[in-house]
Amino acid sequence: MSIEVKVPVLPESVSDATIATWHKKVGDAVKRDENLVDLETDKVVLEVPATVDGVLKEIRHAEGDTVNSEQVIAIIEEGATAAAPAPAKQETKAAAPAPAAAPKAAGKGTEDLSPAGRRVAEEEQIDPSRVAGTGRDGRVTKEDLVNYAKGGSAPAPAAAPAAKPTPGARPEERVPMTRIRARIAERLMQSKNSIAMLTSFNEVNLAEVVKMRKSLGESFEKANGIKLGFMSFFVKAAAEALKRHPVINASVDGNDIIYHGYQDISIAVSTDKGLVTPVLRDVQDMSFADVEKGIAGYARKARDGKLGLDDLQGGTFTITNGGTFGSLLSTPIVNPPQSAILGMHTIKERPVVENGQVIAAPMMYLALSYDHRIIDGKDAVLFLVDIKNQLENPQRMLLGL
Repeated sequence: MSIEVKVPVLPESVSDATIATWHKKVGDAVKRDENLVDLETDKVVLEVPATVDGVLKEIRHAEGDTVNSEQVIAIIEEGATAAAPAPAKQETKAAAPAPAAAPKAAGKGTEDLSPAGRRVAEEEQIDPSRVAGTGRDGRVTKEDLVNYAKGGSAPAPAAAPAAKPTPGARPEERVPMTRIRARIAERLMQSKNSIAMLTSFNEVNLAEVVKMRKSLGESFEKANGIKLGFMSFFVKAAAEALKRHPVINASVDGNDIIYHGYQDISIAVSTDKGLVTPVLRDVQDMSFADVEKGIAGYARKARDGKLGLDDLQGGTFTITNGGTFGSLLSTPIVNPPQSAILGMHTIKERPVVENGQVIAAPMMYLALSYDHRIIDGKDAVLFLVDIKNQLENPQRMLLGL
């Protein structure tokens, strides 16, 4: 019986998808729930699993093709058995050197790959140490492996010497943007061209937060199974401040302003493909432990390439933490249709005056970029001061003050 493999139902905000990688070829045996193909949208990479056991009978769309929601992309013959390979091919394959014999460069073995990247490396018999990584810290991404496979699925012979750059050479390489990167570029230009953006700054003394994490961190972890980080303080402080300053949590729709009676906070997460913003929903009802678990879960899914479209939909306000990478100060860009974004930065011990005495304190600069069409400077400043007051007196958050 022939079974159709279809593109999953895409949400209204995603018009189509691009076939990124086929993990099976015609004639291969497939098992139920085994991933057949990766589809790249402008937000996430979707895996399309087989719905039955059988043999991949037909592939109707090749890598690079654009496909739409519920479009048939392949046919599986249910219950069929893959044909055994010809003996001659078996002998030829046996005579080839085993891929495992290729030496590995430090830090670029399969253990450093994401699950999707590891799968591509194994299927295409690629030695990751021979692939130039474009990910963070030079890591090899799945796209690097796919691009390498398209230029020749077998690694270069180990004995081949590396090409020496020609003196005075000025090499260049042109590569197409991924759909996710192109979408990020489009959204940033949309934000720049459609929003009257302004940024206000403040600074916060995190001494009390640091003290609370030291005194209660161990008990918190034992009770909840997760560490108490800085991010939950900022998320909860933002949720409380958004209640008192609802215009910061609003959005523009034509000539209307939509005031949201809930706090769905997008958390910016950096991935190999670019910045994504999964959403913590109804933060006003979440505990500190709920926030920490939600953030940890999204970070894990982003690292493994498992973020779904539902994870990224919506959001009424965004928090981004450039301090993770050492940023001292920045002007974050609003994520439309939201009207504001809070930028956190690195914590630095700086001299401050307290009760007439100069002391060293863990200080952080805060930045709030906002849509000046509906948010006045006064609203933005009061919102930042509200967050500052909560973080410098963390007990206020527990009392809703």
